[in-house]
Amino acid sequence: MGFFNKLFGKKEKESLDQGLQKTKEGFFAKISKAIAGKSTVDEEVLDNLEEALVGADVGIETTVRIIERIEKRVAKDKYLNTGELNKMLQEEIEQILVDAPESNSYAFDSNLPKKPYIILVVGVNGVGKTTTIGKLAYNFKKAGKQVLLGAADTFRAAAVDQLTIWSERVGVPIVKQDMGSDPAAVAFDTAQSAVARQSDVVLIDTAGRLHNKAHLMDELSKIKRVIQKVLPDAPHEVLLVLDGSTGQNAVEQARQFTAATDVSALAITKLDGTAKGGVVLAIANQFRIPVKFIGVGEKMEDLLVFDKHEFVDSLFNLNTNE
Repeated sequence: MGFFNKLFGKKEKESLDQGLQKTKEGFFAKISKAIAGKSTVDEEVLDNLEEALVGADVGIETTVRIIERIEKRVAKDKYLNTGELNKMLQEEIEQILVDAPESNSYAFDSNLPKKPYIILVVGVNGVGKTTTIGKLAYNFKKAGKQVLLGAADTFRAAAVDQLTIWSERVGVPIVKQDMGSDPAAVAFDTAQSAVARQSDVVLIDTAGRLHNKAHLMDELSKIKRVIQKVLPDAPHEVLLVLDGSTGQNAVEQARQFTAATDVSALAITKLDGTAKGGVVLAIANQFRIPVKFIGVGEKMEDLLVFDKHEFVDSLFNLNTNE
C-alpha cells in the first residue's frame, strides 16, 4: 500500500469524497432501500440491488456480472446478512476496476516509465479534453517535471487558442501551428522539441471528430507514425478523455474510440456534477482499460490519479460531511 499512501494524501481523499457526493447519495439511497429491513440476502434483495446498480449508470452488462458473482458467494453461505452484502459489494466493485500494468503505473510525482513520456490525448469535443490536458500539465509541473504541450487539434481554432491559454496559465511551453495545419506535422515538431528540451512528459491534443471514424483512424495512425520517426516506442500512452456526467453516452464514445485507436488509459471528467459515477465501473468492465485520472471538481488540483481502492472506499463512505 506504500504507493497508494503516497498517492492519496488527506487533501486528495477529501476532494474525492466531495467529488463523488452526488453519485453516492443517489447510489446509496438506492442500495440502502434495496436492503432496508432485511436480515438475510434473498432473491428480492438481489433484485433490488440489481435495480440500484443499473440506476447508478453501472450498466446492464456490468451489473449482471456483479450480481452473478454475489449470487455465487451467497450460495456458499446461506446465512449472509445485509451488512456482509455491503462489504461483498465493495470487493466485487473493486475487482471490476482494472489496474494499470506495473510497467505503466505512475503518479504525478513518481518516475515516468520513459523520458520523454509521450501521452496522446483523444476524445470528442466538449468532454473537457483540453481542460484535462491543462490540469495534467499543472499537476506534473507542480511535481517537478518538465512538461511540453502539443496542439495537434488543428481542426478547430478554439482548440489551439484554449491550449495556448493553458500553457500560459501553467507556465509550460507549447508547440503549435496555424489552424488547418497537418496535425501529424505538429505532433512531429512536438516530439522533436521534447527530445531537444529534454522534457519529462509530453501531452499532445488531437482532434475529436467522431462522425467520420475512418478519417479519425487515419489521422491518429499518421500521428503515431510520425512520432515514431523521432521516438520509435512512442506514443507511450493513448489517453481517452470521457465526460462522466453523460453516463451511457460515455460508454458509447469509449466503444467508438477503442475501435478507432489503441486506447491504453482513461481519464473520466466531471464526476462531481453528476450522480452517474457508476459509469466508471461500466467503462472499466466493458473495455478492460485502466482508469488513470478522474476529474472531481473545477480546481486544477481536482484532477486526481485514480486509485480503485480509494474510489470504492469513497463511494461507500457516506460520512463525508460530518
